[in-house]
Amino acid sequence: MADPSMNSSSNATTHLPPPLVLWAQRKDRLLLTVQLENCKDPTITLKDESLYFKGKGGVDNTDHEVLIEFKEVVDPEASKYAVTGRGVNFKVMKKEESSSFWSRLLKDTRKVHWLKTDFNKWVDEDDSDAEAGGGDHEDFNLEDMMQSMGGLQGGAGMPGADDGEDSDDEELPDLEGST
Repeated sequence: MADPSMNSSSNATTHLPPPLVLWAQRKDRLLLTVQLENCKDPTITLKDESLYFKGKGGVDNTDHEVLIEFKEVVDPEASKYAVTGRGVNFKVMKKEESSSFWSRLLKDTRKVHWLKTDFNKWVDEDDSDAEAGGGDHEDFNLEDMMQSMGGLQGGAGMPGADDGEDSDDEELPDLEGST
């Protein structure tokens, strides 16, 4: 007989398995993705301090359920979500007075197996000023980035380039035979 306390958590229900949830944040919002493929007509309830999700999907087309109790207060009225073929994407807006980076997503400090950091969307608090445009995706200029890191120096057509010669074109000495 399974131990009923194994599934109990203030952030998950005991009846159904939770789906995988990815999260990232900005100063003013949380970016959540419930990874449940082919989920149709999920039950979603977003409140000031929690998000409830229940849906059927995945490879085995089973029911999944999770209750996410947020560390801080969010604004359900300004938040949005979209159901896609690969899951459900949420843009959960933080309340004005708590508009800053959170140290964690959940009220509960225990680690849960179903919650992962979404490194594709993650922005560090120090880097958040670079996203002044407000978009979820930043435009990168590889040339500028490489020059600031010391790369791309002397490339063809670049300032400081030595267009006539390439250091790789020098004559190499003959290899000596092994004895």
